[in-house]
Amino acid sequence: MTNPLFSVSQLSDFQLNFTAVRVKFILPALTEAWSPYWRPIKYSLFPPLGLATLAGYLNEGDVADLQDEHVEELRLDDRPDLVVIQVYITNAYRAYRIAESYRKRGIYVALGGLHVTALPEEARPYADSIFIGPGEDTFPKFLDDFRQKRPQPVYVSLERTLAGMPRVRRDLIQRHLYLVPNSIVVSRGCPHHCDFCYKDAFFQNGKSFYTQVVDDALAEIERLPGRHLYFLDDHLLGNARFAEALFAGMRGMNRVFQGASTVDAILRGNLIEKAAEAGLRSLFVGFETLSEHNLRSSNKKQNLGKDYRRAIRRLHDLGIMINGSFVFGLDDDNRDVFKTTVDWAVDQGITTATFHILTPYPGTKLFADMEQQGRIRTRNWDLYDTRHVVYETRNLTSAELQQGYDWAYRQFYRWPNIFKAGNRHEQWRHKLKHWAYAGGWKKFEPVWNFIIKTRGLNRALPLLEAVLSKVRRQEKEAPGKPLSTYPPIAEIHSNSTT
Repeated sequence: MTNPLFSVSQLSDFQLNFTAVRVKFILPALTEAWSPYWRPIKYSLFPPLGLATLAGYLNEGDVADLQDEHVEELRLDDRPDLVVIQVYITNAYRAYRIAESYRKRGIYVALGGLHVTALPEEARPYADSIFIGPGEDTFPKFLDDFRQKRPQPVYVSLERTLAGMPRVRRDLIQRHLYLVPNSIVVSRGCPHHCDFCYKDAFFQNGKSFYTQVVDDALAEIERLPGRHLYFLDDHLLGNARFAEALFAGMRGMNRVFQGASTVDAILRGNLIEKAAEAGLRSLFVGFETLSEHNLRSSNKKQNLGKDYRRAIRRLHDLGIMINGSFVFGLDDDNRDVFKTTVDWAVDQGITTATFHILTPYPGTKLFADMEQQGRIRTRNWDLYDTRHVVYETRNLTSAELQQGYDWAYRQFYRWPNIFKAGNRHEQWRHKLKHWAYAGGWKKFEPVWNFIIKTRGLNRALPLLEAVLSKVRRQEKEAPGKPLSTYPPIAEIHSNSTT
């Protein structure tokens, strides 16, 4: 670790006004912003809610500024008293350069986020203070220390609670720059522990999954304008008691919302029905793989033995569209995995699909295992974007994996496959919603780019709300009637060609 540019005793040189601290919050652009994969609309969806949440801990007299480099050019010639930067793995180098530019001018810099927690020793030379883990308990403590001229170099989160959390500073968010300004998080973490999950290490020093008080969550929802919400929680249905109370409180609010959950939670009990009654219209579901062996080797226990088709049918019966997540490059994958996965997703009527190349993020069990096996090929974090191969593969060459990943995206979003997947729905209104949502998301890039450049993105929100409007529940299929020729997930691997 290098020496800081100044000691704590030199903080008085900053001439800080402790009744009105000027704080700059920055989300640097991910490296994808300069890559061939860059899609402006994808990174203009959600504002940096984590930074806006931290800003809620400031005193009333403090002055806050929040900048998101994905939607605006950063101003780096200002002179705040404190700069707080959120660091992900693919914006780490950019974050470090920004931090250095401020520190060279004697401005105090604090770094936090997933990457800082995973590799604190890497981040420390670029910051005066770093945060390990979530900031609900550490950031208020840091602010108190900062005002008293005794900030510590490292703050580690140990107490995990969202009770008493101040309001998110949504006044700092430029709503017109985002398609989904009404993003919201009512929990932290996930109850599951998949080997490849980047966030597991983030919560390692305490509770790994916890929720807001239901009344607090409902109060925040009430304050948000319009109808649409996007829950950015890793697992919205992860705490059944909390989710049931949340959905009960949302009934009658006339909201439409999107979120994420697991196959297991979709199949268990009637919680998904209650979510639909509250306004759930689209769900991100981590299928990840059609191989039981891959599920076991990744510790994806919540998917083991679960009938994917039944979960999909249940969602479609409720008029809920599906964004399916799939990972390529797990050790049981071979050259057939790309076509098998795409054909299966289209045949199941999946509305949108998110494909990933397996990425061993630092801090995960997957990274530790691959490092021990000598399979990590590079530590260039710019390549750890789930679009590049950064490890020694098995059963597939790295070129086959890269080409197969690119092919899967192209193939799934071909117009014939968009129409074919839409036709898997029985109701015409559901078919039309599918075509509008999938086609609008991937087939009108020039239109999205024009809307973004003219600063009119938020005006497209009513269209999104219309597409997400309720589809009347259809009659369930007769028992034993298959949705497709594919077998349940528990049988797919044993019946597939290897």
